[in-house]
Amino acid sequence: MFSGWCLAVSLVWVLLYPVAAMAGVNVEGARIWPAPDHTRLVLDIADKVDHKVFALSGPSRLVIDLENTTLKADFDKLDLSGSPVKRIRSAPRNGNDLRVVLDLKSDIKPRSFQLEPNQQYGHRLVVDLIDEGGLKARKSSEPTVTENSNGKRDIIVVIDAGHGGEDPGAIGPRGTREKDVVLKMARTLAELVDAKPGYTAKLTRTGDYYIDLRSRTLLARKQNADLFVSVHADAFRTPQPRGASVFALSQRGATSETARWLAKSENRSDLIGGAGGVSLDGRDEMLAGVLLDLSMTASINSSLGVGGSILGRLGDVAKLHKKGVEQAAFAVLKSPDIPSVLVEAGFISNPKEEKNLSSSWYREKISRAVFQGINDYFQKTPPPGTLLAWQKQNGQGNGNVSQYRIRRGDTLSGVARENQTTVSELMQYNGLNDDRVMVGQTIRIPAS
Repeated sequence: MFSGWCLAVSLVWVLLYPVAAMAGVNVEGARIWPAPDHTRLVLDIADKVDHKVFALSGPSRLVIDLENTTLKADFDKLDLSGSPVKRIRSAPRNGNDLRVVLDLKSDIKPRSFQLEPNQQYGHRLVVDLIDEGGLKARKSSEPTVTENSNGKRDIIVVIDAGHGGEDPGAIGPRGTREKDVVLKMARTLAELVDAKPGYTAKLTRTGDYYIDLRSRTLLARKQNADLFVSVHADAFRTPQPRGASVFALSQRGATSETARWLAKSENRSDLIGGAGGVSLDGRDEMLAGVLLDLSMTASINSSLGVGGSILGRLGDVAKLHKKGVEQAAFAVLKSPDIPSVLVEAGFISNPKEEKNLSSSWYREKISRAVFQGINDYFQKTPPPGTLLAWQKQNGQGNGNVSQYRIRRGDTLSGVARENQTTVSELMQYNGLNDDRVMVGQTIRIPAS
């Protein structure tokens, strides 16, 4: 009896196994994202899939073989303009398998990986078509140095629109995507920066494509940035949090639960992508660590300074989530040699703020406040060699220059504190080699 039951179960399994084996994965959709140095093809799949990707020359092609897969998507509906792809062909192969062939304009280097489901998409197979020629040209080009008629360089502000391409960022209750909102804000901010004499803006991305977090900071370094500003409109797990925020890097942990949540959320986006900094060549390990710590500490202090100026201006036009600059371990802010801040224009998970962020007048209001904060900071502490530093040295800044005669008991640090400036700024402004002053000496005080 028992052996007969086992035989029956075995027979059912044998009968069902071919059906299970034949139940493959469907390619249900496809998207393509052209970027300056690569193009990303994304295939929506019902589940994980075994696949192979290889490139061929003469003519240039990319072959994608997917095991036990059926095509349900229509590749003819894809807009291939701006990409190296001329045509996409497909056909069944070896019974249940699928072969997809991309006819290319030139040879590329392929890279593929799979992504787990997120808030907007299910399982995905990502195939990157890397243009090595464009990548090399981008790396070898000279860094930005913009000079004005006085021969003084501009302050370079690199503006980073968060997310992009396959990474939508946070999504509001009405479906507003963070990546779209922040790209519009970044463009507006760049226009404001470029319109001000003494400034030049550079964008990390100019369209709807993905850049990994490390590459964003490397782009800022390549441009010799004086400041890196990453623009976001993130979400929390509940709809209640609201208000604009400014963040700097923390090496010791987050300053609040919200800051910790946002940093984790932003850093997670780097998983969709698949060092630069202080030169440590020839340094021993201990010295390298000391140099990095010193440089990072200075960068964080400057970031807190410019962040405070931005937050002060934001408070004039919007509700603030926190009254002070918050800190968290945002990967995109980890530049040891560039002051870097992350601006949260608001919580897109809050219905009211989602509506505000969807409107051009509100985005422009926020962008203008951010730039005013940036300008406030650099008017007080302009980088050496810039037009703003030259104007300040020659009394041509935004305000009048005052003078102060040193009295008995005065110190340069005390004078700096009373006039809301810094010792280094007074030394630079007055051509001092150290912080010693004498009774009766007259020093110039920059306008605050």
